[in-house]
Amino acid sequence: MARNTPVTAGLARVLAGTAALAVKTQNFHWNVEGPHFAALHGLFEGQYGALQEASDTLAERIRALGDHAPGGLGAFAALSPVGDAPAAPPSAEEMVAALAEDHRRLSGEAGALLKTAEEAGDEVTVDMMIGRMTEHDKTAWMLDAHLR
Repeated sequence: MARNTPVTAGLARVLAGTAALAVKTQNFHWNVEGPHFAALHGLFEGQYGALQEASDTLAERIRALGDHAPGGLGAFAALSPVGDAPAAPPSAEEMVAALAEDHRRLSGEAGALLKTAEEAGDEVTVDMMIGRMTEHDKTAWMLDAHLR
């Protein structure tokens, strides 16, 4: 089994970003306020649940390729392309915009990894990244729709 390959390094980055976005989304779920509270509270809950499931799938792929999945807040923070939630909760609109941008960022990370996996002949990871891009693009679209 391969260890510390460009594919597993990319998977670790996507995993870290996914886990970070799950925590950020859960934080926004806890702290959202305003006239759209109920809708956003429920939307964010579904999104962080889906991100937690995706994190598990990504970590299992890293393990299937013979590498160790990163874990812990420090490791995720060092690898994640997604920034942390601010100390003071932003407005509901700012939360939605930030999450949409983070989903677009992770879609881009998945797209970059897709190319790396294609070059490595790793069709399973290619398929996973197509799925991740699909989910991140759909979620960004749904969040953007709240801002219109």
